Amino acid sequence: MSTMMKAIHIEKNGGPEVLQWRDVAVSTPQANEVVVRNHAVGLNFIDIYYRDGLYNAELPHGLGFEGAGVVEAVGAEVSHVQVGDRVAYGQGPLGAYAELHCLPADRVVKLPDGIGFDEAAAMMLKGLTVQYLFRQVYRLEPGQTIVFHAAAGGVGLIACQWAKALGVNLIGTTSSLEKMELALQHGAWAMINHRTEDVAARVHELTQGAKVPVVYDSVGAAMWERSLDCLQPRGLMVSFGNASGPVTGVNLGILAQKGSLYVTRPILAHFVQTQEAMQAAAQELFDLVEAGQIKIQIGQRVPLKDVAMAQQALATGQTKGSTILTL
Repeated sequence: MSTMMKAIHIEKNGGPEVLQWRDVAVSTPQANEVVVRNHAVGLNFIDIYYRDGLYNAELPHGLGFEGAGVVEAVGAEVSHVQVGDRVAYGQGPLGAYAELHCLPADRVVKLPDGIGFDEAAAMMLKGLTVQYLFRQVYRLEPGQTIVFHAAAGGVGLIACQWAKALGVNLIGTTSSLEKMELALQHGAWAMINHRTEDVAARVHELTQGAKVPVVYDSVGAAMWERSLDCLQPRGLMVSFGNASGPVTGVNLGILAQKGSLYVTRPILAHFVQTQEAMQAAAQELFDLVEAGQIKIQIGQRVPLKDVAMAQQALATGQTKGSTILTL
């Protein structure tokens, strides 16, 4: 294994200009770690949050949580994967934006033969996100109707398909007719253009006044109030992202006024804390992909060294489906 590799590093927080493509040292795996030679890397909003400083990490550091490739080295205590195995991962530590990534072995799962590296890198973090949202945070049942914001994004298109596979009616929101059509093609039951339509009024209409038991929102500040107005009494607001800025200054009394509502701000890491939990969540995702019930839409492929451009496109809503970074 070579001692140096190319990776994206940042020395300070800021815009895309802080991303540096440079030589860094390759880590030797500790007893419970593996080194993966990445074939493809995923791009996610969380990468931008760590770049701009919304989420903190000790500087300087790498970026990226998601990738797929081949095991290059394993620590002494690692038994579930070995050198040469095709693997994927969707959980930290930071540093997937690199030719090689050293990470705890319990974050890595073997990739079934039927799933390619590009597909895996495009779906691990996003697919595991949908798994924990739909199967763990709130366990969806057939026949239910839900609201899912940003339904034409990378997470959203997987959510549309997973909801359909579960027999759940997904009402999605997005910002253009083209994106509405894309989400409908992926299994959304109904779509709302949040720029031109009153989201809560349309949800009320679509559910014949019943509203929904759960709203999934990765948009954040811009959707907070509208989301609460879509919920049934004692409904659950799942706030799992901040694309439009974080939700702050929340008056808990609003939850009482709008129907004794519940709110949670979950993150994936707390739902896949062990290798067994990670494997079980990934297996559920892989099974649906291999059965053809979830097809991964890769909208953009960008060389890893040009990730600044890809992050800019993601942040300004110019991407469709998943973006993968190629090596």
